[in-house]
Amino acid sequence: MATNDLTSDADVALLERWRAGDRRAGSTLVARHFAALHRFFSNKAAGHAEDLVQQTFVACVETRDAFRGESTFRAYLFGLARMQLYTHYRKNARRQSVDFTTASARDMGASPTAVVAQREEERLLMSALQHVPLEQQIALELTYWEELTAREISSVLGIPEDTVSSRVRRGKGHLRKALAVLSSASEQRVRAYRLLVGDGGAEPSAPSS
Repeated sequence: MATNDLTSDADVALLERWRAGDRRAGSTLVARHFAALHRFFSNKAAGHAEDLVQQTFVACVETRDAFRGESTFRAYLFGLARMQLYTHYRKNARRQSVDFTTASARDMGASPTAVVAQREEERLLMSALQHVPLEQQIALELTYWEELTAREISSVLGIPEDTVSSRVRRGKGHLRKALAVLSSASEQRVRAYRLLVGDGGAEPSAPSS
């Protein structure tokens, strides 16, 4: 059995104990995944990240029959986080119909200063990600930062597995364009882009005049 499968099994065991009333198991599970969930929300819902993390864990406990082991526990958790985020957006926008395949975090009112970054390239990357359509932003972050597989991301987003790579590819294209608009310095754009995709990232192109 793969290490990821073993980790997922351990998480599921903790979840079952938490659902049965074991608070220590709940604290352990929260500690394992808090940072990743907080990272997921922090650049998409300024000032609401901790509340959304808490709501995600509450949903995790309450939706007893939702997790059937069809994917990993982390995929299940990020799927719940995505639903909490979208519910938050719909509530704030006061409408149920929002197309998250085209709307970005900035379209939904995310603050450009929501994340405190230590480097200028970090601030640039976070700002650029907020201009990427949300479904593509999530696919990018889950691929490169959380290192989820295409199968896991397909579970999170509710799309076919063979669609994940195209969503990531389109997201990278939107990210390059956003970086080019936000910064005229090519070296800075490259450094910012590579903070996400690693050293293999091509230089983001300059915007056309």
